[in-house]
Amino acid sequence: MPATCSHASWFPTLFVPAARGGPVLIRWWVVNEKTTDVFVRIAGSPQVTGPLRAAATAARQRAATAAGAGDGQAMTHSWLFTGPPGSGRSVAARCFAAALVCTDPSTVGCGRCRGCTTALAGNHADVITVVPVELVISVKRMREIIREASGKPAVANWRVIIIEDADRLSDSAANALLKTVEEPPERTVIILCAPSTDPLDIAVTLRSRCRHIYVPTPSVDDVARVLCERTGADQGHARLAAAASACHIGRARHLLESVEARRRREAVLNLAGSITRGSEAFLEVTRLITTIATEADDSLKDKEEAETAKLRLALGSDATGKGTAKALRGSAGEFKALEERQKKRRKRFQSDCIDMALTDLAGLFRDSLMQATGATVEPMNPDKTDLSGMLARNNSPRALVECIDAITICRQMVATNTPPAVALDAMLGRMRLAMNIR
Repeated sequence: MPATCSHASWFPTLFVPAARGGPVLIRWWVVNEKTTDVFVRIAGSPQVTGPLRAAATAARQRAATAAGAGDGQAMTHSWLFTGPPGSGRSVAARCFAAALVCTDPSTVGCGRCRGCTTALAGNHADVITVVPVELVISVKRMREIIREASGKPAVANWRVIIIEDADRLSDSAANALLKTVEEPPERTVIILCAPSTDPLDIAVTLRSRCRHIYVPTPSVDDVARVLCERTGADQGHARLAAAASACHIGRARHLLESVEARRRREAVLNLAGSITRGSEAFLEVTRLITTIATEADDSLKDKEEAETAKLRLALGSDATGKGTAKALRGSAGEFKALEERQKKRRKRFQSDCIDMALTDLAGLFRDSLMQATGATVEPMNPDKTDLSGMLARNNSPRALVECIDAITICRQMVATNTPPAVALDAMLGRMRLAMNIR
């Protein structure tokens, strides 16, 4: 990878292996053997790492003594990690879990032992991470998690249950989890991750029974540092990805690693430049939706095929011989249920991609608004200053604000299951009116 590269050419031409996961399954905690402390992976402040380090130390002391001695104020069994999307709250939870299962005798969370490396890689037997890929976490799934939480640790001193996007818990699922959070098993730690402590994001009853850790949005420098350490990317490339993703760590890494994500970003930003050119903007909408559908197919196809093959093997669908047909009777329902889950996951993937694309578009108009008003702030899209400058010259600040409002309305429409093409076309109509284009 070259040491320097112009911002304008980097996203279309940078080559790194494409990521196979979708937006809701992004993982960036790749193990770096040079790192000697799991907590340096957290792109946050000492207010985050300090309490977690103290709690992990107290947990080790408690596990080492029959009486459970140690700093009782530092360690607790139930935690709530909150922070804006992309702040790294789930990564902080994973690092804390690694420190709890660390086996190094001298350093808590050493980052080198088998406990730390397997926990960071997502392969530790006693670290269970729940990543919802559908709209809600059902009570059925929650009861399965509770059964896993009730078991004793297999190889470590603690069993850690991490529930990402706990704001997706259904009311019944939250109620089912409440008793376990209130009185977890002696050697079980439960970590919930949610955007905020607002009752719309996490049930008040769960919030009141957890110790709260707020993970703030990291700075561009913090995100760039993490990306350089994890991917080996050039500093300039990492800073551009950090700025373009509004310091959303997962999205920044996705931009670095995924050709499809960069194509999607280019497609939606090109949309802003074509608004004044009649029907061309509406054709760009079609291209954007096609790009997102292709990204979904590339990201999920292998996973779906593997799931289908696994189910076929489990049901013996490829078996032959006497009595096979009778034994397989009713298996069609299992395949139908799997197809339904895959359909929901694909729909969620596409809606997340559209939301990310609209966030990129809002960032471009934000840059234009800052230029139009003379504000001295860092742009979110430093490689698109010509385009944002053109929008700033040709439109009043009021028109640019109305365009941002149109994007917000479009995001709300997509979130309420309005067909993407309809929502995006309506957004373009509002933008054209704001720009006084007839």
